[in-house]
Amino acid sequence: MRRTPVAVAVLTVALALVGPAVIGPAQASAAQIERVDNLTPTRAAVFIDSPAMGRTVQVQVLHPAGGGPRPAYYLLDGLDPGTSQSTWTNATDAERFFAGANVNVVLPVGGEASYYTDWQRDDPKLGHYGWETFLTEELPPLIDTRFNGNGVNAIGGLSMGGNAAFILAARNPWLYRAVAGYSACPDTGLAMGAVMFSIANRGGNPINMWGPPGSPAWAEHDPALLAERLRGKTIYLSSGTGIPGPHETEIKPQLAENIFLGGPVEFGVNACVVSFEQRLRGLGIPARVDYSATGTHSWSYWQDTLHASWSTIAPAIGA
Repeated sequence: MRRTPVAVAVLTVALALVGPAVIGPAQASAAQIERVDNLTPTRAAVFIDSPAMGRTVQVQVLHPAGGGPRPAYYLLDGLDPGTSQSTWTNATDAERFFAGANVNVVLPVGGEASYYTDWQRDDPKLGHYGWETFLTEELPPLIDTRFNGNGVNAIGGLSMGGNAAFILAARNPWLYRAVAGYSACPDTGLAMGAVMFSIANRGGNPINMWGPPGSPAWAEHDPALLAERLRGKTIYLSSGTGIPGPHETEIKPQLAENIFLGGPVEFGVNACVVSFEQRLRGLGIPARVDYSATGTHSWSYWQDTLHASWSTIAPAIGA
């Protein structure tokens, strides 16, 4: 497992924060839809009683008004997701973009600093996370039954959600035909320090997720080590360089944050994407990787790459 100086520093702090007793992996059992609120003719809020999560979980679904069986695109949020709706629908034009497309776009709500995985321990700040079991075992049959799905899936996400999309695809290769990461680093070993820092920065204990760095679970959630399992899938990745680009001229409240925080973050992501692409090429696994000469870690660029990626993802799932 690769190490970084940041990983060592974060580990030193995190080891002092070890949480409550280890819990067993969540088991998918009688997950069921509690209710569906039809927000518009093509957007629904679905509330699911999830044994894996130990609570009711909301997902929102963008879907055609009618039509025959269709695939699903699971689209994951970032480190600070929306609490009442996915940030994809309030920070981008995703709802309008997918209008009329022959696909169910499934948008989980919540999951702050979760990496959409099953945590080994409940976290005093973040709570109980059984996201992998929920997303891969409980949710798909419910979505397909309720929204006329055909069992064909893709998964994608931005930043943390993009990391998670590659982890889920590598760990559950039978479930997805395509995987996409928008400004995401799908190399858990290389990103270890950033992953641990991001969780600790939100008040969580990163040790509660997969144990201390070097534990087997970290390798078991590393797409770079599991890359062979991605063979045969359609793969999309995108990254900017951190250099301010055209969207930084837009008047937005988060403009300074995009430049002074989103710039360095995207610079680091870019290095990781280059490394991961080289890993795939070395294995002879094709991928579409869109590099931009500019662009920070911010929503306007993710909207652009969501649009750009669809011409790759849609044919892979027959959308």
